[in-house]
Amino acid sequence: MHTKKTAVLLLNLGGPGKQEDVEPFLYNLFSDRQIIRLGPWFLQKFIARRIARKRAPKSRESYRKIGGGSPILAITKQQARALEEALGNSGDYLVRSCMRYWHPFASEILPELAREGVGEIIALPLYPQYSVATTGSSLTDLNRTADRLKLPFTIREIRSWPDQPQYIRCLAGRIREGLGRFKSTPEVVYSAHSLPQKFIDEGDPYVDDLHKTISALEKITGIQGHLCYQSRSGPVEWLEPSTPDMLRRLASSGCRNILMVPISFVSDHVETLYEIDMLYRDMAAELGMELRSTRALNDDPEFIGALRDLVLSQPSAPAAM
Repeated sequence: MHTKKTAVLLLNLGGPGKQEDVEPFLYNLFSDRQIIRLGPWFLQKFIARRIARKRAPKSRESYRKIGGGSPILAITKQQARALEEALGNSGDYLVRSCMRYWHPFASEILPELAREGVGEIIALPLYPQYSVATTGSSLTDLNRTADRLKLPFTIREIRSWPDQPQYIRCLAGRIREGLGRFKSTPEVVYSAHSLPQKFIDEGDPYVDDLHKTISALEKITGIQGHLCYQSRSGPVEWLEPSTPDMLRRLASSGCRNILMVPISFVSDHVETLYEIDMLYRDMAAELGMELRSTRALNDDPEFIGALRDLVLSQPSAPAAM
């Protein structure tokens, strides 16, 4: 009997590591027809290149303000190391990070896993709430790449985990910690990455999954919060309310303190470090409010425990004889 190694792939969006990576990263993002359709299919890449070139200067400035590039790969590597260690007594696991729109791509990681003697892959998206634009795109790319490279992996998918118990406990702990930083009780605001409304109209479960997370959280904390959506771009109908609209609404109702919980993000990147901690904090201050955010989960041991439980809850492939 021969048992091949199992690899866990932590799937995430990826991000530009340095300033010169920003435009090609944006090009990769806007080239993905699964998340945005730019004209007829044969013009997608042409239009994507023009959009990336136009948006790159503003995007580079955002990354400059958080140190020059995205920390998401470094943090995902930390999560991978911590998870591999946590799985050490449970089997022969390798844990690697795999990004959708920047290195390391599936096309770079999968051949490496084949050389390591891996036979089975557990695909674990670092998006607790499923959307075709995030988890769906990453899983599609992973499977297509394995087929194209003719690598006969067994790929097992963890598609969503919006109310995984340890993940919820970890988030609840972050909220309690955040509440303790205010002299008077703040309003809790859950800010999630936005999506075009048409995704939800076509059956995407993202918003339902967000409500599962929030419902599970509020059972523990006993505090009701407000859900809103950040990071919209482009002239389409987006999920409502936007985070800036929510800030204005709360200010007009007399709110003075806000604890913002980045509900759809499990690690720090430009949406937390720049948008929330700089842009929205400053906007709140101009509206007469103090805004603080909960700390990202990153490689918190309890969060790594949640990922470990997700992996170990997957049925194993039958061993080769």
